[in-house]
Amino acid sequence: MRDKKGAPAPEQIVTANRLSDGIVVFFDRDGGWSDKIERARVVAKADGDTLIAAAEAAAGAVVAPYLIDVDSAGAGEGVRPVPRRYRERIRAFGPSIHPQFAK
Repeated sequence: MRDKKGAPAPEQIVTANRLSDGIVVFFDRDGGWSDKIERARVVAKADGDTLIAAAEAAAGAVVAPYLIDVDSAGAGEGVRPVPRRYRERIRAFGPSIHPQFAK
């Protein structure tokens, strides 16, 4: 998605931690939770309130869902959204110390 000036429009996804094992999960396009960021439901920032409400309604197996800003180039099947904040990139893709430990 692009804004009126041609820059990437702000987009968001929902992330949380799974209660059973603490793994980082993302609210997916099917209304469930996935440990793959590629499956995350991406919406325009203006639609973030609707997305978080849907995620909280499906939050039985997760704790503390929240919105994060991503760049996704119109994420669809196989396109991986990239979190804008470094902290969220580490949560999504793994530690930054060595590629061997990445997801």
